[in-house]
Amino acid sequence: MKREPALEPYFAEAAAWDADRAARARRSERRAWWVAGAGWTGVVLLAIALMLLMPLKRVEPFVIRVDRSTGIVNVVPVYAGTDKFPDAVTRYFLDHYMTVCGRFDFATAESDYEECGAFNTPRLNEAWYARWVKTNPASPLNRYKDGTTVSVQVISISFFTRASGVRDLAQVRYVKVIHPAGGSAAQRSYWIATIQYAYTKPAPDPRMRELNPLGFKVVDFHTDPEILPRTGSPAAPSTTVSSGRGGAS
Repeated sequence: MKREPALEPYFAEAAAWDADRAARARRSERRAWWVAGAGWTGVVLLAIALMLLMPLKRVEPFVIRVDRSTGIVNVVPVYAGTDKFPDAVTRYFLDHYMTVCGRFDFATAESDYEECGAFNTPRLNEAWYARWVKTNPASPLNRYKDGTTVSVQVISISFFTRASGVRDLAQVRYVKVIHPAGGSAAQRSYWIATIQYAYTKPAPDPRMRELNPLGFKVVDFHTDPEILPRTGSPAAPSTTVSSGRGGAS
């Protein structure tokens, strides 16, 4: 079919217009892919930024102190767990640990269980839970459900230094006193506990910091009955612990 020469410019212009429209469509498609790629790149960069910022998001408990005379308010610095403490501080924590973890009274059993757990390592807390769970026949919740109470009195605390120079062992002599329900005579027994301890960074949880503000941890605990001479009477306790009763031994 032969086209009229007069129509050739028209067909050429139409072909150019069609080619230009196809080129614009290709450019628009490329531009859309570039915009989509930039959007996804921004999302990935934002996710990476959030991941890098996550360690910075934490709860920092602090104590505000108000001077009663001047009304001046200041923030008490938070202990970071890097100081070394004298034996007097460690002696206090060992005494407190033995008293709280060794006593039992239904009135304070729940709070004593929680407080003792604040001083234990995760491994010891697993054993602590297994000891207290009610499915355990020897649990103090089952043994003393008749109203019997138990108290602990620390007699003495001795510290030991390893050959490497590390000072993290203590031996605690204590008396366990069982007070049977009904007013019967108390039953006394003498024990020696060997304790490995350490100071760690205090827990970030405000409740755990309240119970254990300096990060004192009992790493290992082992106790045995003390064999006393038959001819002599046991020495009177040189360290008297508060007479509150509770917790299981």
